[in-house]
Amino acid sequence: MSNYGTLLLSRVIDANDVSALARHGISEQHFGTDAERNAYKFIRKYAEQNRGQAPSYAAVVEEVSGFYYIPQVSESYEYLTRKLMNDSAVAEFTKFSNEGELLTLFDANYDDMPTFFDKLTERLDTIKLRTDVRNKVGTDVKADNTKFLEEYDRRKAGESFKTYPSKFSSIGDYVSGNMYVVYGKSGRGKSVITLEEVVEMAINGANVLVWAMEMPWFEVLVRIYVSVSARKQLTSLNVGGLNLNGGFDASDIRKGQLTDEFDVAFRFFIDTINDEIKGNITVRGVSDDDFNNRSLTQLESDIIHTKADVVMIDPFYYMTYEKNESRTSGGDAAKTSEELRKLIGRMQVVGFAITQADETAEVASDDGVRELDLPKRKDVSKTKQLMQDASVLIAVDTDYKQGRGLVGVNKGRDGGEGDFTEILYVPQIGVVREFEVGESAVSDFDF
Repeated sequence: MSNYGTLLLSRVIDANDVSALARHGISEQHFGTDAERNAYKFIRKYAEQNRGQAPSYAAVVEEVSGFYYIPQVSESYEYLTRKLMNDSAVAEFTKFSNEGELLTLFDANYDDMPTFFDKLTERLDTIKLRTDVRNKVGTDVKADNTKFLEEYDRRKAGESFKTYPSKFSSIGDYVSGNMYVVYGKSGRGKSVITLEEVVEMAINGANVLVWAMEMPWFEVLVRIYVSVSARKQLTSLNVGGLNLNGGFDASDIRKGQLTDEFDVAFRFFIDTINDEIKGNITVRGVSDDDFNNRSLTQLESDIIHTKADVVMIDPFYYMTYEKNESRTSGGDAAKTSEELRKLIGRMQVVGFAITQADETAEVASDDGVRELDLPKRKDVSKTKQLMQDASVLIAVDTDYKQGRGLVGVNKGRDGGEGDFTEILYVPQIGVVREFEVGESAVSDFDF
């Protein structure tokens, strides 16, 4: 084995530059011998106790058995670090391969090779991250102005990121690279509202990936077809004395009970759906035989394969959680939220993560009609980390019996907290939109 660890530590001693170790991301685990690791620890401890100064080479040799100081090392820190990291990666991979861990991993997943490859990739990524060489940190405001202007010009040309308008005025635009968390109590329309948004995006050209971990693919497609047909106002329905133009009846499609007339119209609509959706929507449903892997690694693979611009995860808490090394309560969910946010940013997609809101007491009017009430920020359920990682926190409360709903912003990167939109909510025929003039008095619908 080479002695680049010894060369690097000797250079630190000669230059009295202990901060170089932190500057280049070097830790104890990167050194290949006990002598080098012990010398590293002694140098760091000495510097902590002596105002950042390095010990003399004589002190290190005296205190650390087996360490041999090499004088006048002239190679740069960058070169020595790159060599040290490479040696560390070789050693860690060799240990992984030769000491049984690789074989054990293979044996444990012999009947499930996709899982084996995911775990193998995760292990190799860990080695890579631990031995990666950092030549530069962040973006320099003064030195990187060319970098900034290049990105500015890409955005000006619409090449770097994309925006998609929301159907609801209180939300504004969705921007690629951001994670949007939609939450509400159980059965209050979170999935319907989010699906309306991603269908709108697909109609306007986005490629959408839907991970539906509570609904089978057929149910999701029913909702999509009803939503798209509602935009074409293919049917009309009198609800509570109000004539509404909407789409096909979702209940009739689910049961396969469309009338002969509507059956013909529906089949024609399906045949011409490409004329309505400029982009595409790919659905992975809970009943799919090949949808067993719900990890972030699989999500990234699906994004690449479908060339997705938009991802809908319904719900977040049915994902396969990342392992949390801190072992704190709820840490796996929090870790997954953090990694999901990073993945969405890295892949430059619009990401929707749906979760529940804590159940709270309901308030009803004198005539027994439940009052609509958006959940608060503190009500985000499953993991509070979702609230921290969300670019925008979107609260939802709907009541199909009243035909009404509320959609609002409880956290927004560009403001808007507390803004909400009152909507007409008749998902049975795909009518999910803001009230138009003359509709705001509609209430107490009974389907």
